[in-house]
Amino acid sequence: MPWLSRRRFMSRAAYGAAGLTFGIAGLRTRGARAQSVDGTVDLGAGLHVLGTGTTNVLAAETTDGIALVDGGAPAESEALLRRVAELPGGGRVHTLFNTHWHPDHTGSNETLGRAGARIVSQVNTRLWLSTDVTWPWNEQTVEALPEIARPTETFYDDAELTVGGTRVFCGHLKDCPHTDGDIYVFFPDANVMAIGDAISGSGWPDIDWWTGGWLGGIVGALDMILTVSNDETRFVPGRGPVLSHADVIDQFEMYNVIWERMQRILYAGGGPQEALEAEPTREFNDLMGPPDAFIVRSMESMWPYLSPDA
Repeated sequence: MPWLSRRRFMSRAAYGAAGLTFGIAGLRTRGARAQSVDGTVDLGAGLHVLGTGTTNVLAAETTDGIALVDGGAPAESEALLRRVAELPGGGRVHTLFNTHWHPDHTGSNETLGRAGARIVSQVNTRLWLSTDVTWPWNEQTVEALPEIARPTETFYDDAELTVGGTRVFCGHLKDCPHTDGDIYVFFPDANVMAIGDAISGSGWPDIDWWTGGWLGGIVGALDMILTVSNDETRFVPGRGPVLSHADVIDQFEMYNVIWERMQRILYAGGGPQEALEAEPTREFNDLMGPPDAFIVRSMESMWPYLSPDA
């Protein structure tokens, strides 16, 4: 396992299965069709969640302008940056954090890069933004960003930065829940953590196994996020409403149950079709939405990590 030991990982899975009876009751209905928050959500302490219609962007007012966590899709960038300028403490965007490389989160990179903004990411995110990527499940090609749009400051494991007088902690989600460059961006003074698409606040997540994401990584990332946060932390996912610590615990328990079931299917020689027939998400579907695409992608994501020679 990239981060958790196998023993610890499996004990977590067993805990999740054992906790099924109380974990389900605690899950919050998210509205599986929602994409981002509606409008702007003021989190206090100069932090605002801006819903773009597709993804969430976290804007932080600092003494010398604005720091953004993610920048929406390219088509949304112009309108997003106008809204940022209209915030009470609005000003120039001096820092942009990329939680991962996907174009629906990096759509403001080029505009802000040309304006001289500092762009921060985990090193793998910069690598993916520097090459063309063609996803095998839909044959869509995402072209590399120009040099001016790529992160100017990268890190491997974690980074502590001061952004306009504001402390920011970044950490690589080493288990790779969505891609292999996922990070959290934590504002400790406000106790707010942006987590990108490492967790979905709305419906089943998309696992980009082509660039390193996998089902086991979701469980590991949730464990890590819970470890570095506390009971009062608020979490801003890439999609859906702001989550509480209790919400993240509920997701941790749910994905533990699914992970344990999917392992059984894999080690019994099953593949995507057998996983669909086994219905490993059955008691969660009313809450999370139709599961077929998630189940198939989850099984495919496990092959490189658990059956590399298959």
